[in-house]
Amino acid sequence: MELELKPLALTGIEEKRPIVIAGPCSAETEEQVMNTAHQLAKKGAKIFRAGIWKPRTKPGGFEGIGVDGLAWLKRVKEETGMLVSTEVATAKHVYECLKAGIDILWIGARTTANPFAVQELADALKGVDIPVLVKNPVNPDLELWIGALERINGAGLKRLGAIHRGFSSYDKKIYRNLPQWHIPIELRRRIPELPIFCDPSHIGGKRELVAPLCQQAMDLGFDGLIVESHCNPDSAWSDASQQVTPDVLSYILNLLVIREGKHTTENLSELRSQIDECDNQLIEVLAKRMRVCREIGTFKKEHGMTILQTGRYNEILDKRGAQGALCGMDSEFIKKVFEAIHEESVRQQMEIINK
Repeated sequence: MELELKPLALTGIEEKRPIVIAGPCSAETEEQVMNTAHQLAKKGAKIFRAGIWKPRTKPGGFEGIGVDGLAWLKRVKEETGMLVSTEVATAKHVYECLKAGIDILWIGARTTANPFAVQELADALKGVDIPVLVKNPVNPDLELWIGALERINGAGLKRLGAIHRGFSSYDKKIYRNLPQWHIPIELRRRIPELPIFCDPSHIGGKRELVAPLCQQAMDLGFDGLIVESHCNPDSAWSDASQQVTPDVLSYILNLLVIREGKHTTENLSELRSQIDECDNQLIEVLAKRMRVCREIGTFKKEHGMTILQTGRYNEILDKRGAQGALCGMDSEFIKKVFEAIHEESVRQQMEIINK
């Protein structure tokens, strides 16, 4: 299904990078919301965000202030002139937000992962013209992400955007959620007219990672940022460690380097031609390697040998990883490349042995 999209057309917001949506993870108290909003407005913020309903991993945590918080967002809009936005996860959330005049809605990662829930939201939004941003699902599944966008678009909503907030992983490392930048990059390739926002707060999970992640998103051509900002982050009722003050957010945004070179220059065209030539050579070398692998498969078949030779496989991974590191590449990246090459080699040898 091809998406039928229109520009976000956000009232009073310039269409230049980055479009910034900022505010606390959760609306906690009216004082906290208004304090944060006024500080952000003084720093030039145009779109305010706050979670009204908060899906928590386990029961017992702060699950949002609920409908009462929508009145606080209305007050933010009236007093600062900012547009206001929040997350919706059920049809009831949608109806309450529309009734309160919320300007922008977003769908959270847990909801995106559930097609039934997304369809419920789509049905509730039929006949409404409001910008809707869809976060990636918790798992790295591009088709599920696109499917959610298609469901909302199928309900007649054309002002859509995507939010990249990273992907959950059992093996936690630097980031709270692994960026896996190749997935939003592929989304941009598949749907080039779709605005993509980065959520550095949820990707990083730590406030010191917000700035470099914002810059990475800009370097990759993302259209906007949705950042958690709180008047007193250390006392936040949810996700305290990943929120920054409005002052810090302003500092981060002022330091961003925005590269707008969207038009291909002559020099860039030449460099891309070199890349094309390298890719052609890679494919030719891989084809030659696979021919040798098929010959090995024939030899193994004739001599009753098993396909998988574990010692040889480990030797290849270790040696190629070390060679890659000497050439200035990450050894783990090289290992992944050769794991994929080995998988295809095994497949081709299986075809020969089973003939």
